[in-house]
Amino acid sequence: MKIQVIKFLTLLGIVACLVYSCSSKRNKTPLINPVESTVTSVKLDTVKKEQTPEKAKEALRAPVYTQVVTPKEEDTKEEDTSIKVTLPRVQREFRAAWIATVANINWPSKNNLSTEQQKAEAVQLLDMLKVNNFNAVIFQVRPSADALYQSQYEPWSYFLTGETGKKPFPFYDPLEFWVEEAHKRGLELHVWLNPYRAHHTNGGSVTEQSMVNRASDHVVRLKNGMYWFDPADQRTQDHAAAVVKDIVKRYDIDGVHFDDYFYPYASYNGGADFPDNKTWNAYRNAGGNLSRADWRRYNVNKFIERVYADIKAEKNYVKFGLSPFGIWKPGYPAGVTGSSQYDELYADAKLWLNKGWIDYFTPQLYWPINPSKQSFTALLKWWQSENTHNRHLWPGLNTVGVSVSDKPTEIVNQIEATRQITPNSVGAVHWSIAGLTKSPAMLSRISNGPYKQKSLIPKSPWLAANPLLQPTLLLTMENGNIFAKWLHKQPDQVFHWVLYSRYGDTWETEILDANITAMEFGKSKNGKNLNAVAVQAIDRLGNESEYMAKSVK
Repeated sequence: MKIQVIKFLTLLGIVACLVYSCSSKRNKTPLINPVESTVTSVKLDTVKKEQTPEKAKEALRAPVYTQVVTPKEEDTKEEDTSIKVTLPRVQREFRAAWIATVANINWPSKNNLSTEQQKAEAVQLLDMLKVNNFNAVIFQVRPSADALYQSQYEPWSYFLTGETGKKPFPFYDPLEFWVEEAHKRGLELHVWLNPYRAHHTNGGSVTEQSMVNRASDHVVRLKNGMYWFDPADQRTQDHAAAVVKDIVKRYDIDGVHFDDYFYPYASYNGGADFPDNKTWNAYRNAGGNLSRADWRRYNVNKFIERVYADIKAEKNYVKFGLSPFGIWKPGYPAGVTGSSQYDELYADAKLWLNKGWIDYFTPQLYWPINPSKQSFTALLKWWQSENTHNRHLWPGLNTVGVSVSDKPTEIVNQIEATRQITPNSVGAVHWSIAGLTKSPAMLSRISNGPYKQKSLIPKSPWLAANPLLQPTLLLTMENGNIFAKWLHKQPDQVFHWVLYSRYGDTWETEILDANITAMEFGKSKNGKNLNAVAVQAIDRLGNESEYMAKSVK
């Protein structure tokens, strides 16, 4: 009888090892070895100091992860069962950069690059953000009623291929590629659209494919050569809303983003009023009694409210963000001077914030902290006072051209100021990624300063989400080290992991991408013994699961 039991246990152990080994091969799980963390740290620090995209890309290709051989049965011993612990707070901060495609500002660098060249440039930018602890990218996919993705509504962008309506060759879908590559690196991807611009002066000639011709009866020409959809025309609103819904439905994006172009700046039309007599007269003849300015604002207001509702009806977790001009009106707050988005762009962004028609608000606060007439901090405090629904307030920073002699110091100070003014949901968006790629000093100051440690994106508690299941955690011993592996019953719901290890009384925390599900720990560090390991799953809205913790003997 004893011999039969021994044979059965031996056979069971062999089967378990085979299943574990096959599972590891099938999942192709990268394993991290903190025993070699010194080597990893040197590589990442080197990238940050040298601050070139080529070096960043090279470092990411270096063997940061170490494959751990599956322990043999006789060397493996599972540690104690789960325990209750008090885990440290994990840093949360939205860290994003705009990537502009209009006029080939950021990507692609030229409009005649091959598919492989476009992909290589995209990967280089995403690698740079990843290495320097950014966690989101805002990618312009509709610069002027065109598409950097496969669209049934609008033509391929001139800025992508040099010809309106011409698709990439060899064919690929740039947005699909950007989403996939961003998510591989643990970055959120938000699509950035201009809702009303129909043609840009740098967008080549107006062809039959252009929306200028396809929607000619509700598009107007401005004196600077640009074309604009009439925001008051119902067809404009229906078309732009359909474009947004199509993207949200078909792509695995994390957010939709509009910038400051609503009714155009007066300078675009030589100071003359926007040419919307056709729709204005129709409104008046139908009995409308609003002033022309209020009527224009009403047109934009109802469109913003509609887009927010449409996004939530399709995918509740997709965030809607807006980055309006940073000043609502001169005198708000007292002492502030400058243009008025309310009176010139007919954008009542304060109303949108007050109504909660957005998930995050990114006013373009492109001025320095001093002087007070357009103070970054004064304006941010005022916008925060208007944030009655406690939405995310993540200001836009002029990383490229803020008007001071020491730009890196100013931007670092602005990041620190956001942490003081909006402590419950910290974040910022950098205009643009060129301020990072073309300024090693700027990138170095940010990545070695406020962004030195990784950060989770703040949660959005007003957006309903199904609770994440608790992960499982397995600790085994191999050659004197502790091997940790964790699993989740719904892996497609996991966007990040947070892994905790306790040496003595000190917790260490690491934010990991979803594809990393194993790590090896040394049993001691700095004279302190490892005594506990814990793990939490994080969903795409930043919500955490219950933790699983186990003691180490």
